[in-house]
Amino acid sequence: MKKVTVGIVGGTGYTGSELLRLLARHPQAEVVAITSRGEAGVPVAQLFPSLRGELDLAFTTPDESNLTQCDVVFFATPHGVAAAQAAELTAAGVKVIDLAADFRLQDLGVWEKWYAHKHPSPELVPLSVYGLPEVNREAIRAANIIGNPGCYPTATQLALIPLIEANLIDVNDIVVDAKSGISGAGRGAKVDMLFAETYDSFKAYGLNGHRHLPEIEERLSVVAGKPVNMTFVPHLLPMIRGIEITAYANLTQDISLSELQVLFEKRYKNEVFVDVMPQGSTPETRTVKGTNRCRLAVYRPQGRNKVVVTSVIDNLTKGAAGQAVQNMNILFDLPESMGLDTIALLP
Repeated sequence: MKKVTVGIVGGTGYTGSELLRLLARHPQAEVVAITSRGEAGVPVAQLFPSLRGELDLAFTTPDESNLTQCDVVFFATPHGVAAAQAAELTAAGVKVIDLAADFRLQDLGVWEKWYAHKHPSPELVPLSVYGLPEVNREAIRAANIIGNPGCYPTATQLALIPLIEANLIDVNDIVVDAKSGISGAGRGAKVDMLFAETYDSFKAYGLNGHRHLPEIEERLSVVAGKPVNMTFVPHLLPMIRGIEITAYANLTQDISLSELQVLFEKRYKNEVFVDVMPQGSTPETRTVKGTNRCRLAVYRPQGRNKVVVTSVIDNLTKGAAGQAVQNMNILFDLPESMGLDTIALLP
């Protein structure tokens, strides 16, 4: 079987390096080009010594790499870059998977409000597919442009989808308390991301609005068939990678905890990357570190009217690069878990 030829635009950040880690051992993928204007000419293994002996490739400028010869191009770039280049690539028959936010929202007015500039290619947005496989698998299979979901939105949607599909909760009053490791802020140097600023500390941020909120609300509104309203509060944890979200919602029907457990198990029984844990479990971020897996647990505290779901993922894997590779596998009719069947690192 011919290997899928892969190009990566912007491979020097954390999501880019995670893509390289996963694709280097993918049996049916071959990375043939990786671009970076700032690191052009530098061997990948020099910038990322963990990849010594795995990839014999150097960074090139976007102009030097013939990306139109690839089967698929991943964009691990700032917002706006993929949208500006997607038309040329898709015209050449190249599949585009954007790990930024250019194709996550269908409402361009909302996108431009939260990302503070005009969308570079608004005509492409209706042609794109939101890349959450557990919901959009068949649409992904036929897509030319995929908007890879954000990390917080992935963990949040997987926690709430079974409840919304079953019409069990009040979608006008959902609260999500979310926590992320500092790699979610990217690799750029920032004072508030320094070791001395984040170690032994814990804080909320984005309380007046986080740009992942409209993505979550828009996608869950599609599932619900009506508007979903959420209070979403993210927090920064003094750890490198991992996301935990705890979702709170009011039940609209009297359903027991055992029935809720069955609902979640049935919804995800065929999803290789979603693990509904036994009743009474508490998912931990360390149990998904370096994996493409989401682990969930559902609760009904004190038997009252509130349902609580806790969800953990690795923000760089299922929350970014791993999900992008999962989408690539679907696009090219490969086994969905190919190149992603890893076990979490413990301790």
